[in-house]
Amino acid sequence: MWIIAGILLGLVVLASLVGFHSGPHAHAVAGVVGVLAAAWFVFMAVDGRSAPILWALLSADLVVSAGVGAMAWYGLSGRGTAGLHLSSHEGQEGVAVSDLAPEGIVRVHGEQWSAVSVNGTVRAGTRVQVLRAAGVHLEVWGENTAPVPADGAFSLDEGESKERST
Repeated sequence: MWIIAGILLGLVVLASLVGFHSGPHAHAVAGVVGVLAAAWFVFMAVDGRSAPILWALLSADLVVSAGVGAMAWYGLSGRGTAGLHLSSHEGQEGVAVSDLAPEGIVRVHGEQWSAVSVNGTVRAGTRVQVLRAAGVHLEVWGENTAPVPADGAFSLDEGESKERST
């Protein structure tokens, strides 16, 4: 019985950790497995295997399951900031950090993003405008301007260009 309890707790921990990388669906799985583990602990207590460690594990399982369940609900309900954060870049200007042929890296408001150029190859240092956010990737339009100097004399952190005298 303790082996099954250990396996269930291990699955709760594993699904919780995977959830931090892959999102709220894995947290929902961790919450469900946590409820199953709690039910198993209660079954063990009713079956006469009551011990202080059982109650400690049951308490810890309930706290972790409630926490990951709340994270799953928050993420799946759309109340998180991920959608707002991505869409806030639409229409903003940035700079190509690497060549976009057509994929590469751009910097928008000091953050680096994976991007795809919709109008062909864009050289590193060229100004770009974000057309839309597609998942965690940005679709950008490269402007026909001179490349930005490699010494960083050009910045678009506040949405406008600033020149530094060198």
